[in-house]
Amino acid sequence: MPSRATRARRGNILRAMADYKDTLNLPETPFPMRGDLAKREPQWVRQWQEKGVYRRLRQVAMGRPSFVLHDGPPYANGDIHLGTAVNKILKDMVVKSRSLAGFDARYVPGWDCHGMPIEVQIEKKYGKNLPPAETQRLCRAFATEQIGRQREDFKRLGVLGDWENPYLTMAYGNEADEIRVLGKLLEKGYIYRGLKPVNWCFDCGSALAEAEVEYEDRKDPAIDVGFAFSEPGKLEKAFSTRITKPGFAVIWTTTPWTLPANQALNVHPDVTYNLVDTPRGLLILAADLQEACLRRFGLEGKTVASCKGKALENIRFQHPFYERRSPVYLGDYVTLDTGTGIVHSAPAYGVEDFDSCRRYGLKDDDILTPVMAEGKFASSLPLFGGLSIWDANPKIVKTIEEKGALLALDWKHVHSYMHCWRHKTPVILRATTQWFASMDKKVGAESLRESALRGIEKTEFFPGWGKARLQGMIANRPDWTLSRQRQWGVPMPFFLHKETGALHPRTQELLEEAAKRVEKGGIEAWQSFDADVGPDYEKSKDTLDVWFDSGTTHFTVLRRSHKEQSTYPADMYLEGSDQHRGWFHSSLLTACMLDGHPPYRSLLTHGFVVAGDGRKMSKSLGNTLAPQKISETLGAEILRLWVASTDYSGELAISDEILKRVVESYRRIRNTLRFLLANTSDFDPAKHAVPPSEMVEIDRYALALTAQLQEAAAQHYEGYEFHLVAQKLQTFCSEDLGAFYLDILKDRLYTSRADSKARRSAQSALYHITHGLVRLMAPILSFTAEELWQVFTGKSDDSVFFQTWHALAQPADAAELVSKWQRLRELRDPVRKEIEALRAQDKLGASLQAEVDFAADGRDYELLASLGNELKFLMLTSAARVRRSSEAGVKVRPSEHRKCERCWHYTADVNDEGLCARCQGNLRGPGESRSYA
Repeated sequence: MPSRATRARRGNILRAMADYKDTLNLPETPFPMRGDLAKREPQWVRQWQEKGVYRRLRQVAMGRPSFVLHDGPPYANGDIHLGTAVNKILKDMVVKSRSLAGFDARYVPGWDCHGMPIEVQIEKKYGKNLPPAETQRLCRAFATEQIGRQREDFKRLGVLGDWENPYLTMAYGNEADEIRVLGKLLEKGYIYRGLKPVNWCFDCGSALAEAEVEYEDRKDPAIDVGFAFSEPGKLEKAFSTRITKPGFAVIWTTTPWTLPANQALNVHPDVTYNLVDTPRGLLILAADLQEACLRRFGLEGKTVASCKGKALENIRFQHPFYERRSPVYLGDYVTLDTGTGIVHSAPAYGVEDFDSCRRYGLKDDDILTPVMAEGKFASSLPLFGGLSIWDANPKIVKTIEEKGALLALDWKHVHSYMHCWRHKTPVILRATTQWFASMDKKVGAESLRESALRGIEKTEFFPGWGKARLQGMIANRPDWTLSRQRQWGVPMPFFLHKETGALHPRTQELLEEAAKRVEKGGIEAWQSFDADVGPDYEKSKDTLDVWFDSGTTHFTVLRRSHKEQSTYPADMYLEGSDQHRGWFHSSLLTACMLDGHPPYRSLLTHGFVVAGDGRKMSKSLGNTLAPQKISETLGAEILRLWVASTDYSGELAISDEILKRVVESYRRIRNTLRFLLANTSDFDPAKHAVPPSEMVEIDRYALALTAQLQEAAAQHYEGYEFHLVAQKLQTFCSEDLGAFYLDILKDRLYTSRADSKARRSAQSALYHITHGLVRLMAPILSFTAEELWQVFTGKSDDSVFFQTWHALAQPADAAELVSKWQRLRELRDPVRKEIEALRAQDKLGASLQAEVDFAADGRDYELLASLGNELKFLMLTSAARVRRSSEAGVKVRPSEHRKCERCWHYTADVNDEGLCARCQGNLRGPGESRSYA
């Protein structure tokens, strides 16, 4: 049984232990450990709006160099999805990082308001054939409602911008200025009217832009069809042989519906064509494809003669089911990758066919156009009148077979085919009279194509591969089809001659009059515009391509409606990779026509969002995630951190599992931030700051590391490499701070005298680290940074977004410190591993129960020995000794001493009250001093 003295001593120790906690400088902060993001983020959104943070930021940033990211307008139709969320978050990170870098970075959000999708929604609800004025009224109301919904979702993501004054393409002034742009381009000579094959959607009832077409696999009948010889004498001359039996020039097509409009055959002038004798008669085939063709036809054949394609020029062949003949035209576009080497030409339904026939003198009035706008053949067409082209396909095949002209048939040929991106239905090329912007007409010294390609060379691309993508699309695109046949769009307010289609001689004057009316009453005013143009002219019913709407915002917005908030050219346009053929593309063309240069200095492109396994997101696959749900459950901050952590130059993969990992990363960052705030709560920099030259060495090292982080992060922000910023922030918080510096710092912060220089040195470092970190994370973790800023500064009316990068207190010997302490951390690693091994074997409890002995030589010995008695703080052990030896090594063992009940170190000088001599000095004496750790 213990003696009375022993029992009394234990009682004293227990009573003292209860009091020692009150002697520690334990951290305190109102910054909660749990972010509770989904609940608290909406409060920050409201606060930003109520306090006018964006408006006040404009005042704070006044006089700085400007930076303008011009918003590519989302379409005002439907709720936002993950793709639009990614886009807006990236834009927000660009703008905020530029602002913190010292720019007056402005962001005016916008919406694309006209066009087919909205009109289709109105037609679904109210039916077709509404009066134009009623359609436009309903469309405008629908777009306004959608903008309101989307705006709240974007604000919920933490995006700062001029939400009270966005730009809308349907704003009366913007609609009017778009008409003025049209007038300028017409006056310059870029715009013309003519008959051409254009992308046509039967469901839209309108021409489509290139950007509105996507390709999907489709099954169609592939047929080999014979056009019978009708001029054998000319063929004898071409092949230098006698024609003794009937025969065919054979074509191959996957669009039988185009054959009623066939008007020619095309061959390549330099390709060799054979005259082949078969049981079906003589066949003309490309020599290189003869074997494959005969195999497909199931025929044996013998070559009778050969000639070059040029020899067949203008020889006519009999149409397979109509009483007319088709001449042979030469075409360099004919290839030998498939088919027969002879191409059937329907100029109304193919661009190359159209160009070829026009070169051979075919006039607009001579071109056969039997397919109507809704996809049916004209009722007057023999054999197939009134049928839809798809229903006509099998009947056309049957007719060809009955005529004895079918040589081969594959009902299920799979090929890539154009589809409408809205309706997901097949699109055809259809010759109609439209308005175009010419790509190759010389206007002044150069064509639009040349001007645009020159402009691309002056544009900076993020990532770099965007340049080649945009170049390729500009270099190979046809003339731009500007006109559409819909009601909800900016009108092309032309008056055209009823017979000739010519523009009224006062067109420019009439355009300005129309613009003035639209400026007062919107596009609806065009419906009632009744100009005195005489009986020979009528109003155009065409509207402008919706890509012209958004493509001219560099004029209608940057230089007109929002010119006070903008600069021209804009510093950046930022959109998804599909916009190389969309908004990037149309904006480049309109600006080059209007001004001769691009409307942007740089283009940033991001990839598409995909499921975690890399598959496309689809409701049918059940792998979709809504940004609204993520915000409501995990918080928008998690979505922002996911966007920042993902390399946007490729596809952005997301899943519940990926988001769980992001949540864990956020938790580690937040815990680090909470430690920083809690341990500077009693620190007043005006009273307590320790200059870097007088700081404890490890504190100076931490400042040097923070300076390195800030420099690297600022460079990554400047290059829009947000994933590298996110990586470095997470590594710094978890490894440099959490697993090293802050772990070592706890003893000094908690056990030193509250006002000791050793503790104030640590707090001075933490103060600067916090100032640096909160700014660096603000573009990404905007809600958390704002919350931290207000707790840290105590200024509820201030905002982190009013700041710029922190002017860090930089140690003079930063480079030497980083080198020295990097090696010390390397020497520490085996100690930490050995301690963990002993703990796993239950030979050791807490790390402070351990003592470590180093054997080292050379520089390592000097480094370890230089820390003296403070080496133990670096190792998180109660003792650390080093001896010189050529055989380097580390030995860790449990301490044999008693534990100090206040600092938990095991030392030989613990007294009967359970206190070590160090704690006694910190409590009742002058306190300890620190030099290194």
